Amino acid sequence: MKLIDSHAHLTFKELAGSIDSVLQRSIAAGVIQCITIGTDTEQNEQVIAAISKYENLFGTVGIHPHYASDISISDINKAKEFAKHKNIVAIGETGLDFHYNLSKQTDQKILFVNLLEIAAERKLPAVIHSRDAFGETMEIIDRFKDGLPKVVFHCWGGTAEQTKIVLDKGFYISFTGVVTFKNADQTREAAKIVPLEKMMLETDCPYMSPEPLRKQKINEPALLVYTAQKIAELKQMPLEKFADEVTKTTKKFFSLP
Repeated sequence: MKLIDSHAHLTFKELAGSIDSVLQRSIAAGVIQCITIGTDTEQNEQVIAAISKYENLFGTVGIHPHYASDISISDINKAKEFAKHKNIVAIGETGLDFHYNLSKQTDQKILFVNLLEIAAERKLPAVIHSRDAFGETMEIIDRFKDGLPKVVFHCWGGTAEQTKIVLDKGFYISFTGVVTFKNADQTREAAKIVPLEKMMLETDCPYMSPEPLRKQKINEPALLVYTAQKIAELKQMPLEKFADEVTKTTKKFFSLP
């Protein structure tokens, strides 16, 4: 079985000091490649360093909406430069978070547009963070029409109706270990209707460890297998076949070797 973790934060403090062993466990578990995600300028720099060192690690350049009110033109310009690295495979994460509202909504929208402009300019896919802002997120993406090569909504937990809207646009959807949580019926229903050619899997580590390890362990790519097992079960598919299909989708989305 081969899987790809499409959204990990290996440069966050919980994992940054042990990337060697994290990736060793990942490979042993069948997770053959990982995408480590940028969330601000400092993290983007660390992503570049990590993907320059490990051959099975690829990265994205992004600025999380939480930080939108603190961003300067210098941060945007640095993101443009970071995006030129050969192993940067997408822009993100980027989007809108109206749940916590840690930055002004107007600032979040401006930052979102700035980063989607980089994605369009570099012809890179966009990795979207959207929380309690679905309509506003879709409206901004729609402004770019065909300017964005591909779009994925990460850590999906939307309704069946929202899921269908995203799929109708031709976008991709990525699921975390939340799909294993007892109270995540909505997420499981969404997973049932997303076709494998539009589905990816992620840990979003170090957060959201899947059941049965939710309370005991910092999440890491090796635990992606629990998410794969759950969705294969929902799809009533053999795990190997399911893993092969979503791995093909992920390689295609990020243009991975």
